[in-house]
Amino acid sequence: MGHSAGLRAGTRYAFSRDFKKRGAIKLSTYLKHYKVGDIVDVVANGAVQKGMPYKVYHGKTGVVYNVTKSAVGVILYKQVGNRYMEKRINVRVEHVRHSRSRDEFLTRVKENAAKKRQAKEQGTQLYLKRLPAKPRDERTVSAKDNKPESIVPIPYETTI
Repeated sequence: MGHSAGLRAGTRYAFSRDFKKRGAIKLSTYLKHYKVGDIVDVVANGAVQKGMPYKVYHGKTGVVYNVTKSAVGVILYKQVGNRYMEKRINVRVEHVRHSRSRDEFLTRVKENAAKKRQAKEQGTQLYLKRLPAKPRDERTVSAKDNKPESIVPIPYETTI
């Protein structure tokens, strides 16, 4: 039996809608504003076949370079052999959502700016670089509370 190699081959689960998220698409999907330079995630919505991205781009993050009435142009990077090629795809807004990958970074920048301002007012030195988690402190386990316990497997029994 031959193998189907169509456009949507192997997308049975990738393009299917999630549990309790089937049916009509939320209106907020169409009311979002996209601007050139926005970072977006390309996630195909199986309910709309028009303007759907090819399966390779499903789940990828890119930058908006063009905005039209009902679609956006996104710059993505696709691995081809040993290099990454810049690809420009046009996708309808149903298949795109704002990425949250930079949220943590932007909040950290704002917090650091506030900390710098406060340190400058107080005239103190401040270290803002993130540090890896340190090892946990040592602790002593008391013997009176934790008595040793011997664990033995339950013997095999037959009930005939």
